[in-house]
Amino acid sequence: MLDIKALKIALEQLEQEKKISHEKVVDAVEKSLAAAYQKEYGKRGQIVRCTINFDTGETTFDQIKIVVDETTVRMPVEGEEEVYEPTSKEGEEVEGLLPRYNEERHILLTTAKLLKKNAELGEEIVFPLDTKDDFGRIAAQTAKQVIVQKLREAERESIVGEFKDKEESIVSGIVQRIERGTAFIDLGRTTAILPFEEQIPTERLRPGERIKGYLFSIEEGFRGLSIRLSRTHPKFLIELFKNESAEIAQGVVEIVAVAREPGSRSKIAVKSNDERIDPIGACVGQRGVRVSAITDELSGEKIDVIEWSPDARRFIATALSPAKVISIELLEDEKKATVTVSAQEQSLAIGKGGQNVRLAAKLTGWKIDIISGGEMIAEVDKEGTLTTVSGITDETIDEQADKVIEALTVTEDTAPKNTEIENAVETIPEVESTEESK
Repeated sequence: MLDIKALKIALEQLEQEKKISHEKVVDAVEKSLAAAYQKEYGKRGQIVRCTINFDTGETTFDQIKIVVDETTVRMPVEGEEEVYEPTSKEGEEVEGLLPRYNEERHILLTTAKLLKKNAELGEEIVFPLDTKDDFGRIAAQTAKQVIVQKLREAERESIVGEFKDKEESIVSGIVQRIERGTAFIDLGRTTAILPFEEQIPTERLRPGERIKGYLFSIEEGFRGLSIRLSRTHPKFLIELFKNESAEIAQGVVEIVAVAREPGSRSKIAVKSNDERIDPIGACVGQRGVRVSAITDELSGEKIDVIEWSPDARRFIATALSPAKVISIELLEDEKKATVTVSAQEQSLAIGKGGQNVRLAAKLTGWKIDIISGGEMIAEVDKEGTLTTVSGITDETIDEQADKVIEALTVTEDTAPKNTEIENAVETIPEVESTEESK
């Protein structure tokens, strides 16, 4: 007879440490004892089931036979050599093949009705077995393997259940190690993966550092459980705003669209479902405290918060801020917008490396052409791919700045006149001093 008190204490410790339900732990123990019994005293193909009475400490063993007939099993043919064929768990039918009849695990329907009048196909008939508590070394090892396997399965199911509830939300963990660019994040009960392509390019992770990530994938494979995190996903930005802004978390303010270039700059379009609430103020916070906290979390990523509008012209004009738009022409069928800006605003409209117009196109979902002085300056499709850039770009500004530096570099022999310096300075186009032009 089992030491029921010691067993209960051991099971309670397992439940607390592994966070596995009581039923799962008991099932693992019973299956391990059944496996040991079958190994030591059972016959090939036999199904043995163990039941533990936690009130008395008594352990009982039963043989289970499944009711079958000629339509559910392959009956043995006279003269055919009997070959044991493995089946799925507890004698269930292997897909695409009927199991061979085995008298140790099957009982014919006609025979079963002699024992139980209302017996049906697939029903289990229970036959008591002699109680044994003396198992050999091999049987004990089998029991150990079964209980370890069952507990691992139960723990994995528990972890999957816990993190399934956290899917598409932010989780926090500690950087465990980094291998070939991939970071392994300790989440407590399990380890998640933060792939290199899901990391912000401008940040450098260090072991022992606590970070947040967006849980976007949970997969169960032959290698075990795979939990994947991201810090570049657009929804990571949305979840960060939900954590910082009660209005967004409650749904009073809604983030309609997000365009993001991780580690550099993002644009979000917001709207208020309550006319008394300012959507931009709810995101930025008093003195910018909310958006600053998110910027710090994203390694200095600048965030532009704009108000969404059902009017496409107004939405596109706002998305191109800080540039000021003169006019917008829309082609609804092609979802194409032709935006006219002044010569002074064209560098702001395009942005560094075309970033501003690229993010605006992603945010609005419109193809945007930038025109200044009747000349095409930039053309961006709705996915944000910059196909044409002409006129003022960072490169032309850099070239003209080099001319000024060259003009200012003087020697005794080649000292330029003041007029030469002035002419060189005048060649640089005027650009407003903004975050974009820095």
